[in-house]
Amino acid sequence: MIFRRKIVSRDSSECMLKRYLRYFDWFTFSIITLISLTGLLFVYSATYSTSQPFSIFFKKQFFGIISGIIIYFIFSFIDYKKLCRWGYFFYYLMICLLILTLLKGSIGKGGQRWINLGIIGFQPSEIVKLFFPAYFVFFLESKKFNADYNFKDFKNIFLILCFSFVLIAKQPDLGTALIILFSGMILFWLAGIKKSFFIWTFLSVLITTPISWKFLKDYQKKRIEVFFGSGDKQKERYQIEQSTIAIGSGGFTGKGILNGTQSKLGFLPEGRTDFIFSVLCEEIGFLGAFLLLFLFFLFFLRIILNIQNINSFFDKLLATGLLVPIILSTFINIFMVTNLLPSVGIPLPLMSYGISHLWTTLASLGWINSILIRNH
Repeated sequence: MIFRRKIVSRDSSECMLKRYLRYFDWFTFSIITLISLTGLLFVYSATYSTSQPFSIFFKKQFFGIISGIIIYFIFSFIDYKKLCRWGYFFYYLMICLLILTLLKGSIGKGGQRWINLGIIGFQPSEIVKLFFPAYFVFFLESKKFNADYNFKDFKNIFLILCFSFVLIAKQPDLGTALIILFSGMILFWLAGIKKSFFIWTFLSVLITTPISWKFLKDYQKKRIEVFFGSGDKQKERYQIEQSTIAIGSGGFTGKGILNGTQSKLGFLPEGRTDFIFSVLCEEIGFLGAFLLLFLFFLFFLRIILNIQNINSFFDKLLATGLLVPIILSTFINIFMVTNLLPSVGIPLPLMSYGISHLWTTLASLGWINSILIRNH
């Protein structure tokens, strides 16, 4: 009898594995891998030197992609319901880590955003983007809410969202704080909260704008002023001027890999992180930029269409909540480096150097894949 149970259990596990592999979204995974490897190529190009062709940033990014793909598969095969439940409680730990970051976090690039683990540092604010949708959905699902929500139903979630925003903005990391805030507001909209909530929120933001301006750091104010045309080209406007020069000088086919003068001669700051799209445009031109944008378009369209086929309202809400920060980050980064939005320090998903951001993005996409697999 014991032997028979073992055989049945093994057969059941093999059957389940076959089902997972059958419904695994290999097309989306291929696009994710292609974009990630493209990012690795331009991290290599942006940090290349004759004395050290393979920089420490390239090596770290390579490690981040390999380990991130493992994370993607782990999240794809773990039950997304369990992840959602764990994510709800884990979010409170994230709040504690955000407070710890403000008190004892590592300082770099003018911000106190990292917790140093010795070998590697990570940004708790990045993990907040991963677990807030789980907190949101599990809270609603456990309360068994129905349609026509009002503000009282969302009061606790809204307070947690605002508290998270303040903690991240204080680091200061206004870009990530805004991504989390906008993602939360989109989830409120999709969950069915009444329109009066958004009207009152908009009016409150509008009225308090002069007060909010005073709380911004000087460099944040200058970035907004630069967006509206002020600032010296050699000082406040330097970064965005060099970015637009790099993009424009690439022409249709670019100058060639490793031949981008703006990044190679050190004119373009943060070429491996926030402005990696500018490096790509300079080296492989409009044609390369178009192909990358087309990959992102296919990537997002594929996932959105798959999410539309999910029957469960809460599963659909969770999958959308995990995808929205990635879409927002992509659009904001590209608009930022082309001077269509103020510079807010948002990396380009799967492309920019940064292990915390890369891991969070791949974990989110793996989680979405888990939802889609099990909804088949």
